[in-house]
Amino acid sequence: MILVPILLSLLLASVAACQPPRPATDMRSPRDSAQDPYAPQRARMVEDQLRARGIRDRAVLAAMGRVPRHRFVPEQVRHLAYADGALPIGFDQTISQPYIVAYMTEAAEIGPRERVLEIGTGSGYQAAVLAELARDVYSVEIVPRLAARAESTLRALGYRNVHTRTGDGYAGWKEHAPYHAILVTAAPDHVPPALVEQLAVGGRMVIPVGTGQQEMRVIRKTNAGVVEETTIPVMFVPLVRPE
Repeated sequence: MILVPILLSLLLASVAACQPPRPATDMRSPRDSAQDPYAPQRARMVEDQLRARGIRDRAVLAAMGRVPRHRFVPEQVRHLAYADGALPIGFDQTISQPYIVAYMTEAAEIGPRERVLEIGTGSGYQAAVLAELARDVYSVEIVPRLAARAESTLRALGYRNVHTRTGDGYAGWKEHAPYHAILVTAAPDHVPPALVEQLAVGGRMVIPVGTGQQEMRVIRKTNAGVVEETTIPVMFVPLVRPE
């Protein structure tokens, strides 16, 4: 859930170009509809905001082209659902900019048999994109009403492989660990140790870290230990803890 990402587009495009794309999925989502009036906007979003900025993973591009982002935003801002920016969803939270959703998803390198943990369900949009790629998605949201609304939207759209709960994101969701990938969509001031513990060996965590000025980190867990890479500067809402 981000406010204003600070993008280094040219640098990202050159880095992404060095990474080989994965094969595009042949699956057609039941959420596709020839009657969807937002389909042209969604297609433009994929081409202009994602592919043009260096997103190369064909499976990620296909997922972003299928998920109806307009279903995850309030009615009063639905006309802006496919615009290049974050949008308010209530409770001082936002739905992330499409580019950042795609960037984080691509960085997580999610496979079809993998189990994914998301911290910060928010609107449910990122969880839906992950559900298009992963076997199971477990998502934790601290705001009960946001969690309930996201779960309702995801169920209405037929995402049966997304499991949600209300809880402390710093603690993760230990019962279903280890996870092949973890995405954190709000910024803690440090990498929560519990999330590192719940990451499988060989797994990837994509997480913004910091207060004020923040940085995106990609963390990989290996047999030899944890390897961290800092990628782009960003600005996310803070990852809060229960009072």
